[in-house]
Amino acid sequence: MLSPRIRRLKLDYEMLRQRLAGWPLIRMVGTSGMPPELYRFQYLIRGLYVAPDGAILERHEHVLEVNLSLGYPRRAPQCRMLTPVFHPNFDEASVCIGDFWAASESLDDLIIRIGRMISYQEYNTKSPLNGLAAKWAAQNAQLLPVDARPIAPPLENPDQVEPAIQGEPVPQAEPVPHAEPVPHTESTPLVQPETPAAPQPISAVPSVAEPVASAAVSSPQGEDTDPWGQKIVIS
Repeated sequence: MLSPRIRRLKLDYEMLRQRLAGWPLIRMVGTSGMPPELYRFQYLIRGLYVAPDGAILERHEHVLEVNLSLGYPRRAPQCRMLTPVFHPNFDEASVCIGDFWAASESLDDLIIRIGRMISYQEYNTKSPLNGLAAKWAAQNAQLLPVDARPIAPPLENPDQVEPAIQGEPVPQAEPVPHAEPVPHTESTPLVQPETPAAPQPISAVPSVAEPVASAAVSSPQGEDTDPWGQKIVIS
């Protein structure tokens, strides 16, 4: 007879396979054990990280490792990013999920929630792991989220909705037409610093280290300006 923990591990694995099958924004790229106790997930969504020169750059690919310890599901999964990310609730060793983890939450819901965090659809600046990112997010809320696309796969039954998170109502899920993965490219500065921008109106973007730091943003006439088409530098 299978133990409750093994039954839960088998259920998590089947739910992940079914829910993420064919979904281009989140992929299960590695497992260890049967049923798996160690996972790796690839997110093909827009997020941020800090370059060695202090510039906040956009990144389109992220890799997450999830370890289900012997205490799972009573204890939260141990999650850490294998790629750099600039976010209030991430550091080099872990992802802050302990404040809202419950044994009743499914692993597939957690994986989708972390995707929303990477894209800045969700973040908490009150008890951050990265204080610098929390300060930056509070000062630049008008630039967020970085990626506004629905991170969760569309539900097969349109009458269903995803479980509410942190007590907030969740609108009915809608199918995502033609969702395509973002091709992996090398990280590119939001603006190439060596190429001077054509004279255009200047929009001020607050910096983490300074109260106000201006960044030039140029856009073709008649098109909306992409707020991420600029380079933000942490001094």
